[in-house]
Amino acid sequence: MNSSLFLSIFFVYLALTLVLGWWVSRKNKGVDDFLLAGRGLPVFLMLGTTIATLVGTGSSMGAVGFSYANGWAGALYGIGGVMGLILCAWVFAPMRAHGFYTMSEELSYYVGANPLIKNSVGCLIFIASIGWLGAHILGGATYLSWITDIDIQNAKVLIALGFSLYILVGGYTAVVWADTLQAIILFIGFILLTIFTFSKVGDFSTILSAQPTSNTSLFAYQNIGVVPAISLAAVICIGVLATPSFRQRIYSAKSIRTARISFVASGILYLLFSAIPVIVGMAAYSLNPALENPNFAFPYLTASILPTGIGMIVLIAGLSATLSSASSDAIAAVASLLRDMSQMLLKRPLPADNIMCYARTATIFVILVALLLASISDDIISYITKMIATVMSGLFVCGLLGRFWARYNWQGALASLISASLTSIGILLNPDWLAFWGNPILPSVVISIFAGLITCSLTPANTISEEEALDKIFSTRKNF
Repeated sequence: MNSSLFLSIFFVYLALTLVLGWWVSRKNKGVDDFLLAGRGLPVFLMLGTTIATLVGTGSSMGAVGFSYANGWAGALYGIGGVMGLILCAWVFAPMRAHGFYTMSEELSYYVGANPLIKNSVGCLIFIASIGWLGAHILGGATYLSWITDIDIQNAKVLIALGFSLYILVGGYTAVVWADTLQAIILFIGFILLTIFTFSKVGDFSTILSAQPTSNTSLFAYQNIGVVPAISLAAVICIGVLATPSFRQRIYSAKSIRTARISFVASGILYLLFSAIPVIVGMAAYSLNPALENPNFAFPYLTASILPTGIGMIVLIAGLSATLSSASSDAIAAVASLLRDMSQMLLKRPLPADNIMCYARTATIFVILVALLLASISDDIISYITKMIATVMSGLFVCGLLGRFWARYNWQGALASLISASLTSIGILLNPDWLAFWGNPILPSVVISIFAGLITCSLTPANTISEEEALDKIFSTRKNF
């Protein structure tokens, strides 16, 4: 593939997203516009940004590689994703009515707006968002470097620039419009890839006959194991329920009904889409079962079977998955930095007259930190992503128990967060336990729930009403 031609098309694509971001956000005035698109997103934009973020690097290009090695197990991405979105729509969409800026405000609200919980969750969310952002930069740069033969460090800078420019220009309004454009390109690109892959392979029976028998069992449980299969679906589901960027979509929706409709519709579309990377990955195996690294199944197909023009579209679609997910995590990190971290460190809200300047400065800071982490080494990013998995289970339990159990208090929330992290770290450090569970999500969630329940039963009940908790949260904003 002509590297210069691809880079030229990629730069034109980035310029298009930049112009689109400027145009749709030219009337933006305040922090609500920059962080939450004015809290008025309609179903169309909510649908576009949600599906684009869910179909990130892992669920698109990564899922192709996973399905190359594990067959039908790749379908677990779709199962987990649709469960997560539907549960999020019905459980947490009502929080749209309270006017939260960040997930830390929401979780602290459940326990009387306790500042210790708000600050602890704020720190965890900021670190997690930075970690995800670094992982997206690294993932996108790996493919861009492979496609164009440019230096990997230069590729990381290009990926970071790709989404940072339109965020700086238009904030969240630009992000959701760019995400919607990227979602359309994603679907077109992967549908084209599927069509050309089938024309090369022949038919579906040929794809299945090339697979190891264990890969064609129900969700390939004979290959990866029953418990790891359940864990994979669970970690995708809980990831949606506990990831800050999905909560931001709820806060930015026009209404509770808008959030629910868009999340359910996105879940259905994602479930349908998730079959495509599975089939494509299995088809890649039938064409070449000897790839040294399954993660390169996606670029292998685009380079070997697609005409140049179609290959360009598909590769841009793959990079769109990275850009859309990265931009959403960047905004989540900026919101946490402005609302949670700054208030914790400065003991006061930021001045309202300079808030847009602070917002853009925070965006640059967040992206530079993530780029630095992505530039150091692959091992650090691997560590960060494991740490993120450790954080998510505790946040999920805090949200679940806080939403449905009035007896839940700040002591229980703290116990849930700590026990989830310790359980997850313990499993990650024990290879036998990790092999059995597949990932730490199931035991960490169960232990976190029990720790929260027991601690709440042994400590005084929360006596602050929901109205008083909201007043405490709103009083901390004042000039924000």
